[in-house]
Amino acid sequence: MDPTGTIIFSTVGRPHYGFDLFSVDLTAASFNSESKNQRTERRLSDGISINSNGQFTDEDQSIVFVSERSGSARIYTQSPRDLTPHQIPTVANALFHDRPTVKNNRLYFTSLHEPSGEMYKSSSAVYCTNLDDWKTVRLTPRGAADYSPAVSKSGKFVAVASYGFKSWETEFNELHTDIVVFPASDPTKRIEICAGGGWPAWSGDSTIYFHRVADDGWWSVFRVDLPENFESYEKLVAAAPRRITPTELHAFTPAASHDGKLIVVATRRKREKDDFRHIEIFDVERKTFHQVTERLNPKFHHYNPFFSPESGFLGYHRYRGESSPGESIIPHLERVNPPTGCTLQMLRVNGEFPSVSIDGKFIAFNFIVYNPEVQGLYVIKSDGSKRWNLIKRQSAFHSVWDPVEKGVIYTAIGPIFAPNSGTIHIVRVSFDPSHLNDVDREEIPTDIKILTKENTGNNGFPSISPDGKHMVFRSGRNGNRNLYIMDAVDGEHNGDIRQLTDGPWIDTMPCWSPDGEFIAFSSTRHNPDKSEFHSLYLIRPDGTDLRRIYVAGREGSKETDRERINHVWFSQDSKWLLFTANMGGVSAEPISLPNQYQPFGELFVCRVDGSGLQRLTWNAYENGTCAWNWRDDLDVGSMSMVDDHVAGEPLMGQFFEPLWLTCDIGVVPIN
Repeated sequence: MDPTGTIIFSTVGRPHYGFDLFSVDLTAASFNSESKNQRTERRLSDGISINSNGQFTDEDQSIVFVSERSGSARIYTQSPRDLTPHQIPTVANALFHDRPTVKNNRLYFTSLHEPSGEMYKSSSAVYCTNLDDWKTVRLTPRGAADYSPAVSKSGKFVAVASYGFKSWETEFNELHTDIVVFPASDPTKRIEICAGGGWPAWSGDSTIYFHRVADDGWWSVFRVDLPENFESYEKLVAAAPRRITPTELHAFTPAASHDGKLIVVATRRKREKDDFRHIEIFDVERKTFHQVTERLNPKFHHYNPFFSPESGFLGYHRYRGESSPGESIIPHLERVNPPTGCTLQMLRVNGEFPSVSIDGKFIAFNFIVYNPEVQGLYVIKSDGSKRWNLIKRQSAFHSVWDPVEKGVIYTAIGPIFAPNSGTIHIVRVSFDPSHLNDVDREEIPTDIKILTKENTGNNGFPSISPDGKHMVFRSGRNGNRNLYIMDAVDGEHNGDIRQLTDGPWIDTMPCWSPDGEFIAFSSTRHNPDKSEFHSLYLIRPDGTDLRRIYVAGREGSKETDRERINHVWFSQDSKWLLFTANMGGVSAEPISLPNQYQPFGELFVCRVDGSGLQRLTWNAYENGTCAWNWRDDLDVGSMSMVDDHVAGEPLMGQFFEPLWLTCDIGVVPIN
């Protein structure tokens, strides 16, 4: 029987983006040194949902772009004569499209709609849709992964950042892609232009710009010039790529002008404060930069620039601003399209660690990432119409409802990334459940009871037994992060606590099955020296029948040692498991996006024996914390992004640059 119910999940940063496409006039009258301070922007997209990664199709500023207004990332076109976005019918069942460009009435783009069929192989592939007859063909060979397609000036050649046929090695700061070129008329004639590089951009039909990390550690733009008649070569030995942009700044996601004299890039420069991603034009011959967006919007990040065909206009996307026309509200809940044939309903929550009350009427969650002023414990109605803040301005994470008693929620209070010895307490939050039926009530009086003792270190991730009497949780009190069980009402203050697992590894994120038979959890016990790799385990509440669930490969296969499986949750019938994992690889070049701690995070479900694995989300973001409610008829109301009455919080564009770019801290596992 297929899994049913409602999946509620978070996506890192995504609800806050509010991206729209903008353009700047680069004609001689507006681009000379005397007038560049008067340069103005024109907004091209309509302020609905997330609009990004556009390309001009003509000098009238008609565009093709990606929008998520339909519940997933699809391709739209729009012209100045018709400002209504029109969806291009590419692949009906695809949940993710990226990097569209139109040349000679053909649309080139990437999509994930054909699963790779292998764990740790991205499904990202390049496709072409003929806009005359709407027929779509795959250009990437089966078994390979391609990103970021670019089409030469004549339309004769396509360049891609290719991961090739190799298995993904879990890197994501800089993907180990190569620049590959093939004729648009015969995509089987693939020629590797150079090893190491991403985001190719053509100048004419024989010069390609791309980005990669230089030997000195700076993201930089490189150029490679192709020999005449290079497509006839069996094996191309091209000239060595030349570095174009200087050191002491990051430059990436290039696009080239029609005459090859200019490139436009996104940059990050070292400043004492207010370090934003900006769009700059680089004169290739004079080796000088011209600021564009820093003069216009110094406090916004700007992404993925592009030129019009004759370089009269420059485009990019950015946060549209609080007062800009369009959507100004982040809905508390948002519908997301499930995969074709999936029997689950899917909702994105504006927050983290969601959990649904036993009657399905309310959802608890936390805010942990952004403004400390809004951290805490929240409850919303399941139709998204009302929100209450139960614990204010305190770092809280992983909240769960009591499965028996109404008006009781458990959560952990303390810094989420604390060491084993850090102080994090598990608390029991109780309140009058009738108060949640009063839509006019703004405050919910609560009683907060601390369940863990002082000096017991890092306690977190509570999960309650189906009878409501006991709690399993993660604790670092003995120097390692292992699982414990204690009384759910009085905690460990009455002495009722016992250690469930023990060892020099990480056991974390437990979930008690609704039938009471098993506790599922994530653990590094199979490879304690690599704390970033977690696998899925089951154990009975009495400590017996410990077993590892193999979902990415058979026991002993190398695939199982690369698993990052977190945030496991049982289905109501205890026969299925929901979790986040890295097994789908990376769907787009992470440098082109705002910060995603783990941009390979996707939602999966499988049976408790590891069979029946299904991928639920297909996008370029980190889909993180999640919950599974048994009801598939939640009163979720009308959560369309275009409804004026949707309840939510003001859109403020609160997101960050990739932390591995700005802080060099790497991935931060939440365990």
